[in-house]
Amino acid sequence: MRASPLLNQRIMEHLNTGVLLLDADLIIIHMNPSAEALLEVSGTRGVGAHFFDLAVEDQRDIDAMRDAVITGHSYTKREAQIHLQNQQTLTLDYSVSPVTHPETRTPTLLVELQGRDRLMRISREEQLIAKQETTRSLVRGLAHEVKNPLGGIRGAAQLLERELPSAELKEYTHIIIEEADRLRDLVDRLLGPRNIPKQEPVNIHEVLERICQLVDVESRGQVVIHRDYDPSIPEIEADKGQLIQALLNIGRNAMQAMLENPDQQERPSLTIRTRSVRQFTISHHSHRLVAQIEIIDNGPGIPDSIKDNLFYPMVSGRAEGSGLGLSISQSIINQINGIIEFTSAPHRTVFSIFLPLESL
Repeated sequence: MRASPLLNQRIMEHLNTGVLLLDADLIIIHMNPSAEALLEVSGTRGVGAHFFDLAVEDQRDIDAMRDAVITGHSYTKREAQIHLQNQQTLTLDYSVSPVTHPETRTPTLLVELQGRDRLMRISREEQLIAKQETTRSLVRGLAHEVKNPLGGIRGAAQLLERELPSAELKEYTHIIIEEADRLRDLVDRLLGPRNIPKQEPVNIHEVLERICQLVDVESRGQVVIHRDYDPSIPEIEADKGQLIQALLNIGRNAMQAMLENPDQQERPSLTIRTRSVRQFTISHHSHRLVAQIEIIDNGPGIPDSIKDNLFYPMVSGRAEGSGLGLSISQSIINQINGIIEFTSAPHRTVFSIFLPLESL
């Protein structure tokens, strides 16, 4: 049995690979649904448009396609950065193959598109989670080794204090005890929340409203807060107190970065947005429905020097920062199978928190 043209068309429509057919002038004469989804344009608008009007690259890439029409040589480009009409940037692999139109006998280009953003994001998440686990193991081991001698030092200082004859000498033992307590508290903060999470249904917008109230009070009204909520998001199974702590750490960091920025020209602004996302993958796990929380500020942005290590303990972009807040936040979100990601540039930093809305 031979495949019919109708079957061929049906196969093309159900491919996960984006497929485009361009004429010799690089005008789109056909695109399948996967190509429409990747380029975020309907077939009605896409067909008849110049390919590089929909997916902007530099002049060398335009010349390469034109050369392919002339020479008949195929080529492939990996991890190309494509700028779409909606100002979004897309990373994809694409292959260009010259073919002859079966009816007009004119040269055309078959372009196959494979989106890379999702795979790259999953790979980054896996690396981030692995680094977090390694860091937590190191911190737990270090905490054990530090707290044991600290307890001995503190106990010895207390015993010594009882034997000292004068108050002046006891001031030194007070310093030893106070510094031992300070180090113990620091180690406890490095370990993060010690209480077992109390899983219960939580309304994410009640949590976010609490964050807004605290940021407003701490900033004394200097930060404008914008809310953009999706009321359809169902309740999340989480520890409400820990979730407030995780999100407040992010909101408070954004507030402090804006208020302490000497070059802040616009009024400090914090936008909190919620959306539900379907068929979303976190690490190796695919979830039917995920809550996406975005905390967006118009501050100076995160320095490039710390972006790769931002969620590590003791890493901070502020001179007075402890560098523990984001590490604790990521740990709390990981405990409920979520993930925190971020993008940052001057005047726009976005922290995205993804929380599954169903059990694994």
